[in-house]
Amino acid sequence: MAQDSLVVEEATSEENIPRPFFSVDERQIIETKWRYTYARHVESNTIIHQAENDYEFFLHFKYDYTYEQYLNGRLSKGNWSLHENELFYRFKHINKFIIAEINKETLVLEFTQPTSKGTYQYHYVKVDSKEAPFLKPANELPDVNVEAINPTKNNKRWWAINKKKKRRKKSETTPEEALTYISIELIGGGYYGGIDPVLRDYIQIKNTGRLIKEFKSVNQGLQVTKKDIQREELEAFAEYVVSQDFFSFERIYDCDSSVCQRRKKLKPTPVPLRLAIAYGDRKKVVSISIWGKDENNIRYVDYPPALDNIIDAIQRMAHRLDDNSMYGMKR
Repeated sequence: MAQDSLVVEEATSEENIPRPFFSVDERQIIETKWRYTYARHVESNTIIHQAENDYEFFLHFKYDYTYEQYLNGRLSKGNWSLHENELFYRFKHINKFIIAEINKETLVLEFTQPTSKGTYQYHYVKVDSKEAPFLKPANELPDVNVEAINPTKNNKRWWAINKKKKRRKKSETTPEEALTYISIELIGGGYYGGIDPVLRDYIQIKNTGRLIKEFKSVNQGLQVTKKDIQREELEAFAEYVVSQDFFSFERIYDCDSSVCQRRKKLKPTPVPLRLAIAYGDRKKVVSISIWGKDENNIRYVDYPPALDNIIDAIQRMAHRLDDNSMYGMKR
C-alpha cells in the first residue's frame, strides 16, 4: 500500500452485488468533516486497507461547494457537487463516488473500477473541527448547522422528565405549539483590517424572540448584548422576508469578474456574509462573498437588492440595544 494513496485492487468476483439507490439530502454533506478509517472490497467482503497510525486522511466538504482533503501532511482543494446519491469529488484518478451510506456518524463512498467488476467502499467517521487538521482563519465564518430546519421540534427538556403534568383547559396551548417557528442568523460581512480588526460580528434571533448580538474585535475583545423582540414584530419581519422572495434566492452570490476575484486578495480583506432564516418548514441560507460596497464605493458582487433591505432590518432590530452603539457591520 502506497503511503499517500488508497490502492484499488482488481476484483475477483464474477458479478457486482446490486446497490440500493437513495437520494442524499445535501444538508448531510455541507460543512461536514470526515476521517478515513478503512477500505473494503464489496464482493469478497475483504478489508484491503486500514488507516494506521502513520496514515491520516481527512475530508472537509465546505458550504461554498469547495472541499479540502488532508493526506499525510499534504493539503489539497477542489470543488464538489451532489446529484441524488452521486458525489462528484476528485481523489487521485477518481472523479465520482456513490454515497452508499451516510448518517450523523458515518460516510461510505463507493467506487467501481471501469475495467473490472470490482466495487470498493471507503469508510469514514465524522469528526468535529478540533479533531480535523484544517485551519480556520480568524476572519472566516463560524460553522453553521444547516441540517436542522426546526431544532426545537420534538425537543424534550431533560428537567421536565418524570414531573407531574399540570392539567390545562382544552383551549390552552403552549407558546411553542401555537407559534410558527422563526429563526434568524446573520454572520460576517464587512472587511477584516484597520486599527481594530473585527473578529466576530454575529446576530441571532431565536424563536422565543430572544436577540443575541456578539461583537469581538482585536482590541476590545468580546462584547455580548441581549434583548427581547416582540412576537408581533418578529412575525411581521418574517412576512416581510417572504414578500421579498428571500426563499427563492440563490444559495451563494460570488464574483463573476476578474476585478472581483482580485479584490478578495486585497487588504482590507472582505469577510463573507451569511444570512440564515427559517420560517415554519422553510429555511434558506444565503452567502455573499463580498457584501455591500468597499471604501471606494464599489459593489463587486451582483446580488438581489432585497438582501440589503432584509439585512438592514435585522441590524435595526439589533442596534436598538444601544442607540449610541458604534458597532455593526461595515458596508
